Amino acid sequence: MTISKKVIISVIVLALAGGGTYFYMSKEPSSKSADGFTIATASIGSIESLVTAQGTLEPKTYVDVGAQVSGQIKKLHVAIGDNVKAGDLMAEIDSKTYESVIAGDEAQLAQLEAQKQEKQATVAQAQRDMNRNKNLVSAKAISKSVYDQSQTDYEVAKAQLAAIEAQIKQQQSTLEKDKTNLTYTKIFAPFDGTVVDLAVKEGETVNANQTTPTIGRVANLDVMTAEAQVAEADIPKLKTGMNVYFTTLGSDGRRWTGTVRQILPTPTTVNDVVLYNILVDVENTDRALMSGMTTQMFFEKGSAKDVVTIPATALLRRDITADTDKGTAYVVKVPSADGTPSDKTVIIGLSDRSSAEVVSGLNAGDQVIIPSATMSTPTTKTNMPRRMPGGL
Repeated sequence: MTISKKVIISVIVLALAGGGTYFYMSKEPSSKSADGFTIATASIGSIESLVTAQGTLEPKTYVDVGAQVSGQIKKLHVAIGDNVKAGDLMAEIDSKTYESVIAGDEAQLAQLEAQKQEKQATVAQAQRDMNRNKNLVSAKAISKSVYDQSQTDYEVAKAQLAAIEAQIKQQQSTLEKDKTNLTYTKIFAPFDGTVVDLAVKEGETVNANQTTPTIGRVANLDVMTAEAQVAEADIPKLKTGMNVYFTTLGSDGRRWTGTVRQILPTPTTVNDVVLYNILVDVENTDRALMSGMTTQMFFEKGSAKDVVTIPATALLRRDITADTDKGTAYVVKVPSADGTPSDKTVIIGLSDRSSAEVVSGLNAGDQVIIPSATMSTPTTKTNMPRRMPGGL
């Protein structure tokens, strides 16, 4: 091949390579504008504004059933999982000690009653003596001092009778207390529910002298309470009566719904994060929910269907001066005819982490620009960085 042919071939190859490079560099991805910004289109959709938190489940109504007297657990009549009715016998404490105490109280009371009868007879005799001496002293048959002594004996006898009557009342009170303690040896269910825990076994001794020992827990499992811990920054977004739904591990997507019953005013601090407990009640008649289950909770701030939405990342900054009662004002960038992004204020209603509802300012089909993380958001063409076609 001659030198002239080699030169001609080289020129042709370079020309083809240059043309291909120019074609590749001049072709832009459809998702980007001429200046490298991602373009999104406002569309009709639905949006749900939520506050999320984790929680745990506990029965709304439960009672730790305790023993009010000390003694050995003689018999347990229930097991964990048993359903009980109000008044059902749950456990018995050995009652022999309390029965013997009552027998002693009754014997002491009987003795006091006998002493009372004796003192009543003494009072009656002292009164007769005093009345007789009163007549005798009037007839000057006895001295005045004898009459005075009989009067004193009568008053003393009455006082002794009153003391015995007081002792009888005290002993009756003691007897009633000990009879009540005897009834406490039988422990009954406080209401209809399910035995969810037992803290004692048959033969175990409980001591109620210092604290009330717990025999077990009875709970109404038909209504459960989900207790969620919500960060203080989200508390202003919540209120009582707000709709809530939640899921549990292994629920296969099933949702349980309820409303906020209470926002507890006292916070807890975990790892320097201030959290408030939110209580949500939910029906559980099918008993699918159990104590201690973990819940993923969603508090519904609001929802809207068939509204204009844009990506939340398109919202650049607040425009407080343009806020309305219909929503919050934000600045977005939109493409213009000459390719220069321009600012536009829109009113935003509901929003979540990915989308925002456009109340006014944009229509379905309008385009907004989403700047990339590495790019600035210029407001005029003169200070925009120049780029090669295709973002190179």
